[in-house]
Amino acid sequence: MQKVKLGKSDLEVTDICLGTMTFGEQVSEPIAFEILDQAVAHGVNFLDTAEMYAVPARAETFGATETILGNWFARHPGQRQSLILATKVAGPSRGMPWIREGKGMRAQDIIRSCEGSLRRLQTDYIDLYQIHWPTRPVPAFGNRYFDPEKTNPEQSSIDEQLQAMSQLVQSGKIRYIGLSNETPYGVSEFVRIAQAENLPRVATVQNAYCLLNRSYENGLDELCHHLHVSLLAYSPLAFGLLTGKYDVSGLTGPLAPQEARIAKFESVRKQRWGRADALEAARKYNALARTHGLTPVQLALAFCYTKWQVASTIIGVRTPEQLKENLAVSGLTLDSQILEQIDAIRLNYFDPAQ
Repeated sequence: MQKVKLGKSDLEVTDICLGTMTFGEQVSEPIAFEILDQAVAHGVNFLDTAEMYAVPARAETFGATETILGNWFARHPGQRQSLILATKVAGPSRGMPWIREGKGMRAQDIIRSCEGSLRRLQTDYIDLYQIHWPTRPVPAFGNRYFDPEKTNPEQSSIDEQLQAMSQLVQSGKIRYIGLSNETPYGVSEFVRIAQAENLPRVATVQNAYCLLNRSYENGLDELCHHLHVSLLAYSPLAFGLLTGKYDVSGLTGPLAPQEARIAKFESVRKQRWGRADALEAARKYNALARTHGLTPVQLALAFCYTKWQVASTIIGVRTPEQLKENLAVSGLTLDSQILEQIDAIRLNYFDPAQ
């Protein structure tokens, strides 16, 4: 694995990040510990989580993932200093009143959420604290269009969010800040206001990026390049569609793997990854992989490793075996011929999971 620097920060992370949203729902604490041990032993130094995890989000599992990570840190007291830990404050409520009351996100909500994460993670500081989704009604989670009529006056401004982050930085509770599920406007405003008011500068944006969703390339990549904001690519395997496991069975058929998120949880299946055209496109990419002697997993992950846009790719697994398969792809890149064939497929299936 390679080390990369995130934005203008001094955070140096591996180009593979271990995502943990399965911990506490699909993955028990003992198995999560095995996965963490294996990832760190392989050289991964970057862990990503969020206060709302496990996924799918439920009141019963709110904070469970951070709690598991905190218990692992307690068992390995020497590991915290050697790892880069990222977590997220949930944006305005998306039908999750257990996260916070009301539909807004104010400065005090950000500070309170951070303090809760610190307790669950059993740590004194968070290396990268990210806003999980914007307060604005932006295209995200399968919603393709901005809707100004849905703007909520309860939502905090970007300036207010940055002021809260500044308090957390000054108190030593976080080191750097990042965004997630953001747009070009959002990233540029966070950077502009931070520079104008001497507030913490965004180092990263964590957005979906994979063969089925390359919307990041529609202008956000150029903006982040010039503003020195690094992409953390999540869902590189498109919730399993790019592993080939659904090529024959479909997402809900009797042969579909019932333990997988998209097959097991109705709420997940209704989102962008459950669209019929997303599965159809995935089958095309998976077939392309096989024609080149690759597995679908190898093609999907190597695509992220090849693209200049990606700083670190977030992989999420349910088992140590899946982790081993994912880590084995480290360093694999794609040649221009395969990239041209990928682009040809995209012309017919343009970002179906956007």
